[in-house]
Amino acid sequence: MHLLSAGAVAVLLFGIVYQVSSTVTVIGTYGETLELPCNNGSPPPDDVMFIQWKLNPSESGMMIKKLKGKPFEVLAKDGYSSRVSMMDNGSMFLEALTLEDQKVFICMLVTLQGLLERHVKVVVHKDPTNLELLEQAAELEIGKLAKIGQCNAIDANPAANITWFKNNKTLSHDGEGIVIDDSVQVHAVTGLSTTSSTLRYSAGKGDADASFTCGTLDLAGQPRVSLPVTFTITYPTENVSLKVLSEGVLLEGDNVTLRCVADGNPAPTTFNFFIKGEVKNVVDSDSYTMTNINRDATGEYKCSLAEKPSLEASINLTVSYLNVDLSPSEEVVKKAGDTLVVALKVDSSGDHKVSWTKDNGLLKADQVPTFKNLTYSDAGVYEGQVTLGPLRRVVSFQLVVEGAPVITLLTKRLGEDGRHKVLTCEAEGYPKPTITWSVNGTWLEETPYINGKVSQKITVVPSANLTVYCTVSNQFSQQIQSINVSSHQSDNGDQTKLAIGIVAGLLLVGVIVGLAYWIYMKRSKQGSWKTGELENGSSEEEKKLEEKVEENSQKAEM
Repeated sequence: MHLLSAGAVAVLLFGIVYQVSSTVTVIGTYGETLELPCNNGSPPPDDVMFIQWKLNPSESGMMIKKLKGKPFEVLAKDGYSSRVSMMDNGSMFLEALTLEDQKVFICMLVTLQGLLERHVKVVVHKDPTNLELLEQAAELEIGKLAKIGQCNAIDANPAANITWFKNNKTLSHDGEGIVIDDSVQVHAVTGLSTTSSTLRYSAGKGDADASFTCGTLDLAGQPRVSLPVTFTITYPTENVSLKVLSEGVLLEGDNVTLRCVADGNPAPTTFNFFIKGEVKNVVDSDSYTMTNINRDATGEYKCSLAEKPSLEASINLTVSYLNVDLSPSEEVVKKAGDTLVVALKVDSSGDHKVSWTKDNGLLKADQVPTFKNLTYSDAGVYEGQVTLGPLRRVVSFQLVVEGAPVITLLTKRLGEDGRHKVLTCEAEGYPKPTITWSVNGTWLEETPYINGKVSQKITVVPSANLTVYCTVSNQFSQQIQSINVSSHQSDNGDQTKLAIGIVAGLLLVGVIVGLAYWIYMKRSKQGSWKTGELENGSSEEEKKLEEKVEENSQKAEM
């Protein structure tokens, strides 16, 4: 009353103007502290005398006041007395918000110019304490509307709106396959609301692994979602299929497992398997295993439900096989010049490929090797590879070509130092020929024995012209060849000697021919009965012939 009197006095003295602002709404969180601005958060006027908060509309609702330059004073005598405080700018703090605080509070500013009122409406929000998915179904039967569960959003304000999700996609009520019923209960003491939402749902086969959740939005607009739940979906078998569990191509000797798959849930546990005309009944399993199969296992197989034989499935199996036989298949020994017939027989379940190698080198032709006139170079290890898809068979034989050694090359050349003569003797044969020389020399090298061939080099320094012999031998025979080696620094001397020998030979032939002609003329003279002039003429020709023969003879001796 004292305050009102002072206000009345101020009105009488100063003619105070009364002014009321529009209502400002502030939202607080349940149980927390809320600031109520007096002048929209702005500092009070400079001529303010005091600020006071009250409840609308009675004076008995005075809560707190503050004189200019003085501390605030709590006027409330009820539950607000310990929950209110004031700042210098006139804002009031209200602690431990409850739903009862959802009222209109009035801030009065008394100035020299008049009385200003600021109305502030308080709204209290509260997120649900829990979000629970209860009364869950044990399983769902396909095509039947069944209760999924009940989702509760507990103690919220305002009451929470609940949304249902399947695999994170919103479910909407359609009254047939999806039925959603919501209800709200208000707590008698706190006034908080609990929203309950029940989902009934008609499941299909695709829902066997579906995840169901329920959720709300909190005060900040962020989603709150329950833990996901899944359900067992039961439905009868409508189709069966037969599968082969073995991976890859089936081969002779493999084990094969057949599995009869039914689309019902729970899955059937008793099946019939039809194995080559025989019925195999399998209980508490959907599989049947055949062991160590052979090519006769190729064919059609079936399975069916034991309780419903009309539901059956079939599959065709193909067992791949590849058998290879090679003749000869081990070591075969032949003489050079012989014939060898190689036979490869292939028994397979499909088109196959053949390739051949000799001593690990790929042969150009993919046909079986043929040998009509064996040579030493034909000797080696022959390997045939036959493939059919992933199947691979390898067969081989070793061919040995033996015979007496033959010298294929005997040469000489001048060494790099200009003094030595390098002799090379090359031979072929099997077993490996041994090479020996008729002279002592320095052994240089012997090439590896490949394809029945080997060669050897030596160096010699001849002090005179000589004939060198190369001998090659093995257990069958031996062969010897000679080569002339000159003592000259160049082998041209040997070539010159050979040319002189050829010329001498030609001269000798000329002598022989001339001598024969002389004898012929002499005999003609003795048998002639012509005149003396003819005889004298013959004697003159004979003399010239004798001189020619003697001249050629002397040249030959040189």
